[in-house]
Amino acid sequence: MSFLNKIRCAFTLGQGLLIENRALQTTDDPIAFFKAWLREAENSGIILPESMSVSSCTLEGRPSSRMVLLKEVDQKGFVFFTNYNSRKAKELEANPFATLLFHWNMLQRQVRIEGRIERISEQESADYFHSRGRGSQIGAWASHQSDELDSRETLVERVKMFEQKFKGQEIPLPEFWGGYRVVPDRIEFWQGKADRLHDRFIYQPEQQSWKITRLNP
Repeated sequence: MSFLNKIRCAFTLGQGLLIENRALQTTDDPIAFFKAWLREAENSGIILPESMSVSSCTLEGRPSSRMVLLKEVDQKGFVFFTNYNSRKAKELEANPFATLLFHWNMLQRQVRIEGRIERISEQESADYFHSRGRGSQIGAWASHQSDELDSRETLVERVKMFEQKFKGQEIPLPEFWGGYRVVPDRIEFWQGKADRLHDRFIYQPEQQSWKITRLNP
């Protein structure tokens, strides 16, 4: 973390308890509001403010969660990338619903997003894949994500193999790797307040607009 970001962290610590967030009551576009909160988290000096928990569930109702990075958000939904053979991908394919959770502790803010899962297009996945560093592209080929690994040396050898295989050429998008989009049907903004009297607002799509509901803290 840079010295400037450390100053920002110190300056913003606890602000979430002091700021009256009236915009929650009036905005008719929760996606734009989310983007504004994400920018504020970025400007606060929080490390990796785009980090989010992704929770999936098996058909038997057994949940699992993990941290990933949000890579895109627009009116269509929230996008992240993964290996399609990973545990989360298998659960999402079998039960195509997910919950995302952002927690920006210094700002006393949380955002919870629930919705349907869909794969993004192969071209969208390829565009993002080729924007990554070459090491990350090789890593996507080398890692059999979520499978058992007998030793780290095995993984390192696979990295070397793919480095040699793709030497001097563009690395192709693996057919087993790409993006998912969470299409929201419920977005909750949580603003921490003193005495645990927090503000909570739910946004749910309703025809061409959003239904807004305030919840008890």
